[in-house]
Amino acid sequence: MFDPNKVKLGIAPIGWTNDDMPELGAENTFQQTVSEMALAGFTGSEVGSHYPKDKEELKKALDLRGIEICNQWFTQLLLTEPYEVVEKAMIDQINFIKYCGAKVIGASEQSYSIQGKDQPILFGKYVMNDEEWDKLTSGMNKLGKVAKEMGMKFCFHHHMGTVIQTEEEIDRFMDSVNEDVYLLFDSGHCSFAGIDPVKVLSKYIDRTAHIHLKDLRKSVVEQSRENKWSFLKSVREGCFTVPGDGDVDFKPLFDIIEQSGYEGYVVVEAEQDPAKANPLEYAMKARKYIRENTGL
Repeated sequence: MFDPNKVKLGIAPIGWTNDDMPELGAENTFQQTVSEMALAGFTGSEVGSHYPKDKEELKKALDLRGIEICNQWFTQLLLTEPYEVVEKAMIDQINFIKYCGAKVIGASEQSYSIQGKDQPILFGKYVMNDEEWDKLTSGMNKLGKVAKEMGMKFCFHHHMGTVIQTEEEIDRFMDSVNEDVYLLFDSGHCSFAGIDPVKVLSKYIDRTAHIHLKDLRKSVVEQSRENKWSFLKSVREGCFTVPGDGDVDFKPLFDIIEQSGYEGYVVVEAEQDPAKANPLEYAMKARKYIRENTGL
């Protein structure tokens, strides 16, 4: 069973409104989203595109519902933008989310990403050369140091369609960065990439500072592979779902988290079409599954 003094439970708003496809869930307001999060029993939220841009307005609305911000996706372009531009953007974002309770920031390298493009997600993603590897990891080390000085943990999110997707890329990345850079572990993106999530989490749990609990429907991934769907098409068709509703075995992952003494958030993140998967219903389904299997 999880220690509630160490492990906190959050949920991402992407089940209500999709940042990459804003037409999905456009009818769901910020107020409705965070109210339903609280109703379902979550105390942490990541930041969505429909959230207030004023940090005081955001914090007031969250405080009323007993919720804090636990992370926000940070789009970084270390390979294609000057380092100084990326650092400034990170500092601005940290100042915003730290005010609302966050202790980590989750970065994704979006240079050359195909996750938002109309091309097959399982074929033809960009592969870095050695010079680009050095540029990315040295930049990450510098960003991690800045974040640490600001009282934040800088986490890296491995993600489908990006330069860090495969098991080999995750391993090389973690071998190349220093202790100021942590892993944002995502069970769904491991599974979609054909990686055993248990293997990755067991290897890097001591260097993990944020966890996404995302389930996967393997039958949809196979359709994606056979029909050469894009990532967004795969999402629309239901490749992801909440923990306990798909094919990922979370029990060994929960065991790793418990036995490691992990401290931080575990976050339900399952981008789906809210017209097909009612966000409150699925949030409550996830909450029940996690309570039954972790005691949280």
